[in-house]
Amino acid sequence: MNDLSSPYRVSGKGRLTKGVTKVVTYYDPRTWKEKGFWWTGGLFLITYIVVVIILGLVWSGSPATFEVRENALSLVNNDESKLVPGVTTTATAIRIAETLLDKPGGYLTNDISVPGLYLDNIPNWEFGALTEMRDLVLALRNDFSRAQSQSVEDKDLEIAQPHFNYQSDSWILPSTESEYRKATDALYSYLGRLSDERALDGQFFARADNLTAYLIVVEKRLGSLAQRLSYAVGQAHLNTALAGEPSARQSTPVPAQSKTKTPWLKIDDIFFEARGYTWALLHTLQAMEIDFESVLKDKNALVSLQQINRELQNTQNAVWSPMILNGTGFGPMANHSLVMASYVSRVNAAITDLRSLLQEG
Repeated sequence: MNDLSSPYRVSGKGRLTKGVTKVVTYYDPRTWKEKGFWWTGGLFLITYIVVVIILGLVWSGSPATFEVRENALSLVNNDESKLVPGVTTTATAIRIAETLLDKPGGYLTNDISVPGLYLDNIPNWEFGALTEMRDLVLALRNDFSRAQSQSVEDKDLEIAQPHFNYQSDSWILPSTESEYRKATDALYSYLGRLSDERALDGQFFARADNLTAYLIVVEKRLGSLAQRLSYAVGQAHLNTALAGEPSARQSTPVPAQSKTKTPWLKIDDIFFEARGYTWALLHTLQAMEIDFESVLKDKNALVSLQQINRELQNTQNAVWSPMILNGTGFGPMANHSLVMASYVSRVNAAITDLRSLLQEG
């Protein structure tokens, strides 16, 4: 008869062979009885902690980039004739949403258990990507899917946009994931009508004024992120809110000069929020490079958008440091926030130039 507590067992042919390892022996109920409750409980606690740490490391990885055209083709059964204007942009919005929900660990912002409970980098990444996706879906509803200001809203986008604006940290009744999946289903329905030449009610209008309206929102988002990232080292700045207009007024008086510095524990939060926003923006603008190709070529602005996408790719470079460092501006230690702020500011300036080309080119 085999003795599980022994390092040897009898094989099927009667030979005594080395079999059960000590690790298995630790989980033998007889071992629990001999060692006692505290030894057994400690073993399971250590195992649980190790599993949680490993899962936390796996779930903390930022999602990789993807090819927007290949993604769009996969959603229209690889039929290139269905890649009409708007299909690539809508397919990209769907992929961003599904990445938020289905990446390793799923959607973490509303987690109430470990390891999601103690992770903060990916939840901030999620908020950044979610912010860009909300802006994109709002632009789809208000601009891209409408011919003129007096036209009727698209029935699916009318559902998708408010569902994506549901609070990002609700875990029950209803959960954030359930609301975002309803929104994603509505985007699938809109995509189906776009790619179906018989469904005349599904439209996407690739016009310069529509793209300009979206870029105005992107400029403001990037400008805010660049400022918040630069506050990592502290910044003294003058109040320029009313500059250029003598008769301008604001509701509450503010000091002529102030200094802002990001709290130490918030530096990595802002960094990963910016990384998530630029990840989503990179794919959105790559999709618009395809859907607005004729408009961009007519304005001689295609190469400008291509350069913007190259700059955005720099924001997704691998972070080799185990933590986000906050060195001084010209000090011996790196400052990841200032590096990210540099990339974001370059993209913001390029988008300003692109918008000018679309309006005046």
